[in-house]
Amino acid sequence: MPSTIKVYDKTFEPYLSKVVIAERIKWMAEKLNKEYEGKRPLFIPILNGSFIFAADLFKELSIEAEVCFIKLASYKGTKSSGQVITAIGLDTELFGRHVVIVEDIVDTGKTLSEFLPQLYHQQPASLKIAALLHKPEATTYPITVDYLGFSVPNKFLLGYGLDYDGLGRNIPEIYKLVEA
Repeated sequence: MPSTIKVYDKTFEPYLSKVVIAERIKWMAEKLNKEYEGKRPLFIPILNGSFIFAADLFKELSIEAEVCFIKLASYKGTKSSGQVITAIGLDTELFGRHVVIVEDIVDTGKTLSEFLPQLYHQQPASLKIAALLHKPEATTYPITVDYLGFSVPNKFLLGYGLDYDGLGRNIPEIYKLVEA
């Protein structure tokens, strides 16, 4: 990992290596494989940020499972906009299904707090959340992450699907913003 990287006007330093991320994803997949054996769950990754995590997690699953993406957004730059936008809707019936929401990062919890009631309304058999990252200090909405990769400080992170105004998602590690 480079000692720092620059994206637009911001400098970022290493936080989580790709090896550490991969090990944690395998651990999460093992837990999911045990809990959902024989249940054929539906995984719903939230775009854009979760696509890399979702792909790597899905490759580690040995159970029968389906995937259906949805696009929700609440970020502009390095701050949450405070409004959740649904850009691509869910096109799969959830009634009686075991559903796992896949998130790259849960910080305030606003996005999920607005999305989960829509899912519960469809009466899934179960509904759980798998997130690679969670910022407990930033969480202001009552969200429970059932399968968690890493609990992280309330810092702006970049890489492995996380972006800064559209750039940086393709970086295979996770970097944190260097505060001036």
